[in-house]
Amino acid sequence: MTQNGMGARTGEVWILGATGRIGRAVTARIGAHGLDLVLVGRDPESLRATAASAGHPDAKILVADAVERMASEITRRRPAVVVNALGSYTETAVPLARACMPGGHYVDLAADLTAIPRLLALHQEAADACSTLITGAGFGILATEAVVVKLCEGRSIPHEVRVDALASVATDAGTMGTAFAATTVDVITSGGRRYKNGHMVKTRLGSDVQTHMLPDGQTVKSASAPSGELLAAQRASAAPNVSVTSALAPTSCIVRAVLPLFATLLSVPGLRRLAVRQMAKAPIKAAPRPRTHSWGHVVVTWGDGSRREGWLRADDGMDYTADVITRTAVRLVQGEAPSGAYTPAAAFGPDLATAAGGNFLLDT
Repeated sequence: MTQNGMGARTGEVWILGATGRIGRAVTARIGAHGLDLVLVGRDPESLRATAASAGHPDAKILVADAVERMASEITRRRPAVVVNALGSYTETAVPLARACMPGGHYVDLAADLTAIPRLLALHQEAADACSTLITGAGFGILATEAVVVKLCEGRSIPHEVRVDALASVATDAGTMGTAFAATTVDVITSGGRRYKNGHMVKTRLGSDVQTHMLPDGQTVKSASAPSGELLAAQRASAAPNVSVTSALAPTSCIVRAVLPLFATLLSVPGLRRLAVRQMAKAPIKAAPRPRTHSWGHVVVTWGDGSRREGWLRADDGMDYTADVITRTAVRLVQGEAPSGAYTPAAAFGPDLATAAGGNFLLDT
């Protein structure tokens, strides 16, 4: 079979950034489905070690140290699905997604309000190319987006939606790394966001502090952050007023007080680069996840005052993210998604959240 005069797809699933925490977990999970894996990264020895530790020592290895090289190889070798676990999605998502077209599919775990809109803007291009592009295939977006869909199905457009991404994640020993450090700096400098009367507006990072009594009896605080859950919830509900909080956002009064100063300083390009370099080397201690479960929480309110609340329960947020990516990649290989660019529940429906191991707790 050929598409647009090009050779047939190989059936391979490529994992870019395979040696990172998510990449290693996805390698093991996708390999367990019997799919043909290609691990892509900079260090051949690390890639081989990842393949062996994941139980797939025969997985193919592709050494590529730049996004341009990866995109070129995707175009030339035509894998069925590309999993982007590289991070820095603002720079990596669009060129890699375009390299998958026509006919190939793409998935990433972007969670910011820059990369996600850029990927979704490729919808018509992907539809015309018979490709499916999935962005935000991780805990926070799916765990909240799926609950929004469940609470709103069969109902009129609500007046207001609030979503809370309450991840609980075990920490591996190591360093912060450049990708995570850059994301942290970008969050500080951009501030919070929400939808008000149909328009996205700025809010102060760390505002709207919430204290949640979780269904399992534990508690957690969250605060506003500029995260992709906001866009996914608005698209799923069409509500004119949408807000998002995250358990990863700062809730300490002292930290929140100094954030505006940090944001001003880190907006200077030279200081931003210095901060990213220093933060990337910062040591991180191993620690168990702080709470038993991760939770996606949604409150939907209609113009008549009626209200619905729902939760999605998962275990470790990073493990759940790996399961979401795996289920997404398998369904893409099997051709179960429409062509175009989507967030996870928009492509597959809310059942993807339970297929990945989550459980809904919804009021009636």
